[in-house]
Amino acid sequence: NVHAPAARVVGHYDLAVNAVTVRLRGTSLATLRSAPQAKAVQFESVYHPLGHNDPDLDLIDAPEAWTQAAGGAPNAGAFPDGSRVKVGVIDTGIDISHPCFSGAGFPATQQRGDQRFTNNKVIVAKVFNNKVHQSGNTAEAIGDHGTHVAGTVACNLHTPAVVDGVAIPYAPSGVAPAAQLGNYNVFPGEVTNARSEDILNAMEAAYTDGMDVVNLSLGGGSNGFQDLLTHAVNNLDQAGMVLAISAGNSGPGHYTVGSPGSAERALTSGASTVGHFVGAPVTVDGVTYGAASGDFATVKSDLTRPLAVVKGPVNGLSEACSAISQNLTGKIALVSRGTCAFTVKVRNAQTAGADAVLVQNNVAGDPTAMASDGTANQPTIPAYMVSKNDGIAMQADDGKQTTISNTLQYFRTANDDIMAGFSSQGPTDVDYRVKPDVVAPGVNVLSSIPLSFCGATATTCWAFFQGTSMSSPHSAGSAAVVIDAFVTRNFSSYTAEQVRSAIVNTAQQGNLTSYVDGTTKVTDVNIVGAGQVDLDSAVHAKVGVGPVSTTFGAVPSGSAKALSSSVRLSSLTGKALTVAVSIADPADAADFRTSATTVTVPATGSVRIPVSVVLARSAADGDYQAELDLGSAGAEVAHSMLYVHVK
Repeated sequence: NVHAPAARVVGHYDLAVNAVTVRLRGTSLATLRSAPQAKAVQFESVYHPLGHNDPDLDLIDAPEAWTQAAGGAPNAGAFPDGSRVKVGVIDTGIDISHPCFSGAGFPATQQRGDQRFTNNKVIVAKVFNNKVHQSGNTAEAIGDHGTHVAGTVACNLHTPAVVDGVAIPYAPSGVAPAAQLGNYNVFPGEVTNARSEDILNAMEAAYTDGMDVVNLSLGGGSNGFQDLLTHAVNNLDQAGMVLAISAGNSGPGHYTVGSPGSAERALTSGASTVGHFVGAPVTVDGVTYGAASGDFATVKSDLTRPLAVVKGPVNGLSEACSAISQNLTGKIALVSRGTCAFTVKVRNAQTAGADAVLVQNNVAGDPTAMASDGTANQPTIPAYMVSKNDGIAMQADDGKQTTISNTLQYFRTANDDIMAGFSSQGPTDVDYRVKPDVVAPGVNVLSSIPLSFCGATATTCWAFFQGTSMSSPHSAGSAAVVIDAFVTRNFSSYTAEQVRSAIVNTAQQGNLTSYVDGTTKVTDVNIVGAGQVDLDSAVHAKVGVGPVSTTFGAVPSGSAKALSSSVRLSSLTGKALTVAVSIADPADAADFRTSATTVTVPATGSVRIPVSVVLARSAADGDYQAELDLGSAGAEVAHSMLYVHVK
């Protein structure tokens, strides 16, 4: 009232952060910043959903984690399956009519918010979007993103799935199938973006409602050290709630992790592949391949035509982003993915006379469902994607008879654990922290979507989605299972940091490969973090590491600095444990060190061990990393990444 009388306060926050939301009404930011009690003033950021089972559960060893206590299938309370845990999903809503979210068999629970959209599985349904609060939108799941995310977190155990009429040969489950869920809808109705205040309101509500874990498969730009949501994430983590967040889909390239995944205390996930999809068999000169369909037309009956390879510079093919001079009349065109929208490629092939189009993927792994660009006058010919390797093989069969089958089928391939090219990479852009923390499946992830997407009479509905939006719920579900495991073994005094550590510091290493060729191992901490989630190892974690990784920040080249820090170790079992301490350090210009060789981790409390890095004056600009290893009885019990940037 004193410094900016024209401005109006429209929102208050005192849980995750001490803040207010203000309508400026002509007042400048400089005027607000002049208030003596204003620590920071910033414009609101805009956030969007990021991107668009049981092979992926196998990739993170979830079934083994469920049965770690005794063996057998999850059984509410008997094994760590999330049965004691509540997970909030801040997204587009959750469709409770989907069998993934049936409340049958769950205990009667107080339900909060709009009870038209709750049951004993999804126990909260609330809407947060001030932009549309007068338009009558509810917490109902109109968009498909949130229901897909929620299914990955906690779809009920062994729920049968059908995709495009194809029965999936296994019954998917969520990572934490017995967990209860909270629907915090910040993208209601047809809304496609949310502001900082909407997400902050949802985060505070989730904490107040008793959510143990929250998933945020969303992202936006960063406001540096004063980013509102990263502060909120850090504070809520310290208050005991785990926040699993997508790294973002802005890769490849360093410094591409967005807010709020850039928060120090976020459990931030990058994305890797799952080797499966539903598609059409395509036979070229007697060899059959799989081709993924998507938003474009598919053949109504088997289509046989000569293959026309549209040659160009991208893996031997044209990207078909401009008019095709080659006569494709009566042929099936083969072009490359890249540069322009799929709609443009298919339209150009159709204009050149093609009867169908095969788009060769430009990254390693399986083909994915192609989305149209939503513009008017979409092309009408059938179009499919084939994998990079299959497309290269087809190029040798130019002119050969090619048949696209009208019968779809499920394909299971060996293309697991390939890093997604789109997965955002660290370090964070202001403080050079290691992000992502871990990697989880985020390409061709099969999960639930609202029944409305499969027709008025549908009783189930499923789809394959791509994005770090799909990897983060694997980590959220993993956090729920870890918490359940902690409670099962009477370790109830855990912190959110210890839950994150159990996941991050036991991650699987050495299995992730490059999206370029699918074979080169990727070990860069700014791409894979500590490795891929290994839930079986996480529920057996014995030692917590805090922070989960250590950064020494950015150092000027030629400075020959010696930098010191320390790492806290705590017991995750309630028992003392003696561990051997070592550092795996590549031979380069950064010498990472610790003076500790053996340390006893107390049953309660923690012990600190020193870590340091000494940089040679000759250290070239770039990234340097090492690994702090903790062992017991000859086996590793935890590892933590050490990192410094020279510039």
